[in-house]
Order: sequence, then C-alpha cells, then structure tokens
Amino acid sequence: MRELSLNILDIAQNSVKAEASKVEIGILAENNLLTIYVSDNGKGMTKEFLASVTDPFTTTRTTRKVGMGIPLFKMAAESTGGSFSIESEVGKGTKTTASFVIDSIDRMPLGNVAETLTSLIMTSPQIDFKLIYRVDDREFIFDTAEFKTLLEGIPIESAEIINYLKEYLDDNIKIVNGGMDL
Repeated sequence: MRELSLNILDIAQNSVKAEASKVEIGILAENNLLTIYVSDNGKGMTKEFLASVTDPFTTTRTTRKVGMGIPLFKMAAESTGGSFSIESEVGKGTKTTASFVIDSIDRMPLGNVAETLTSLIMTSPQIDFKLIYRVDDREFIFDTAEFKTLLEGIPIESAEIINYLKEYLDDNIKIVNGGMDL
C-alpha cells in the first residue's frame, strides 16, 4: 500500500467484517511520532488466532488463503523505527495500533483520510465511525453518531451528505495539520 490511509481502510474493513457497531480511528501526531489506531467492538479474536494474525498466511477469508493487510501495516510501522501492536478479546473487540517515526525516509504519506472515512461511511452506514485527529495540541473529533442525529433520518450515505462530509473532514484536517503535511 502506498498510503497509510489505505491501511486504515483495510483494518477498518476488518472491523466491519467482525460485525462491529462502533469503530474508532485515531490519528495522533506528536514528538516526531505518528500513531494510528483502529479500535472496534466487534467479535474479537481468540488468543490462538491473535498470535498468528501478523502472518500473511493467516486469514479468515474463504476466497483466498493470504491476508496481507495487518502484516503490511506492521511492516510499514516497523520499517520507520516505529512499533505495532494488536489486542483483542473474543466478544469485546480489537484494537490495532501502529506508530511511525514521522521524519523517517521510509514512512509512507498519510494519504486522504477524508476519502477513507467517507468510503467506510458509504459502504457501512449502519456502523458508527469516530475519528480522533490530533497534531500536537490541535484536535478534531468527528463522530457519525452525532451527524446521524443531526440529519434526522436523512441517510448519511446519500451523495449530498457524503460530499459535504468529505469537504468538512478535509477542511478540519487541514486546520489541525497547521501547514504540516503528514
């Protein structure tokens, strides 16, 4: 994957497949470290499956026998001098966390977070997605549960709403970035 936002999309799609009703995505940049986490309240994983989940030949897919998302995310983090962890409990959910050294020559760009999030909303509108986006002391929090309440029955996945949300997310992410390009 060429952008970290595509890793976020892949991990969040795992949360969707795990029947999560809530998915939280955190993107936190401070002290030359970019930390990305995806946390859900889905099915969770057994200890046995969790122990092998970073192996590309471990997958729940039936269409193919290779699952590259988590191993690639781990490799991308560690190649920058960062770290990777995944925690899960059956019936409670999973949290995947990757940290990247920001100024590492091996760090991929963050990519288009607004597009990633709106893609998730369009394909899984029944799930509540929350984004916590922080750079140093500037923070933006976006929660689809709050937007759904404000929309009073208008489908959040409708084209007009998705276009608005993409622009809203882009604008707020740029403000929080404060001129920095992650």
